[in-house]
Amino acid sequence: MKVVIPGGTGQVGTILDRALTARGHDVVVLTRAPRGDRQVYWDGTTPGDWVREIDGSDVVINLAGRSVSCRYTAENLEAMMNSRVESARVVGDAIAAAARPPRVWLQMSTATIYAHRFDAANDERDGLLGGDEHDVPGYWAYSVRIARNWEAAQERAVTPHTRKVALRSAMVMSPDRGGVFDVLSWLVRLGLGGPVAGGRQYVSWIHDHDFVRVVQFLIEREDLAGAVNVAAPEPLPQREFIRHLRTAWRMPVGLPATSGMAEIGAFALRSDTELLLKSRRVVPGRLAEAGFTFDHPRWRAAAADLTSRRRRGGR
Repeated sequence: MKVVIPGGTGQVGTILDRALTARGHDVVVLTRAPRGDRQVYWDGTTPGDWVREIDGSDVVINLAGRSVSCRYTAENLEAMMNSRVESARVVGDAIAAAARPPRVWLQMSTATIYAHRFDAANDERDGLLGGDEHDVPGYWAYSVRIARNWEAAQERAVTPHTRKVALRSAMVMSPDRGGVFDVLSWLVRLGLGGPVAGGRQYVSWIHDHDFVRVVQFLIEREDLAGAVNVAAPEPLPQREFIRHLRTAWRMPVGLPATSGMAEIGAFALRSDTELLLKSRRVVPGRLAEAGFTFDHPRWRAAAADLTSRRRRGGR
């Protein structure tokens, strides 16, 4: 099977490239800075030689988009919007023009599309999309708009021979350097792994092995199209999430942080407090209905596994 991964040099792309290659698939990564013969140059906005990789491929998994791990300035938010929408548009154009289009196009999206809420979980059928909340910073609505436009760019593409799936993904947890688990683990080991702003906000997540399994499941299930929540079935409040991570790292205490302290920390890390304070309570309704079972459904056991792998220096 030939798999093309636009924007596949980040954490999630590296996870998929590694796993799919190990299973014997031909994986080609589209990137602005290619290294080696399995990576091909593209700029994410215009057609080029890379379109030949799409034509005749079996699967396209588009992960392209500016990292959300940054300060949410107007300039960065605009870059996040443009990089996502333009890459989805140009991938759709390439698929539409292909003589032998891929049978499935998996397009990265985000669980951030759902509303900040505590009262109930968001699934694909009954979940509340965000953007209209009155008790959150106004710029959070722009993140939701990015997600909506990201998915809309895929929906607009005319690809009658290619099934389209939008991956509304939670944070993918892996022991790789530089990923979200790495950053959270670093904070815990520094003694900073306590509740943030009370810790009521829900954290949605998915173990890296389950993320790969979900992708393979969606490739094979020809009856599944449209938005799919890619998240473990048991999101939990941040105070419990970070407590289980402390346990996994054998750290008995963690300094709690107010929202103001979180702002200072996010500034130091060149990140944004939305990633810490927004309550993302997302569950995989369509995956459950389709019969997918998670190997790592609960965070306590998942954190122990990820920590063990990190200590061994393995993947």
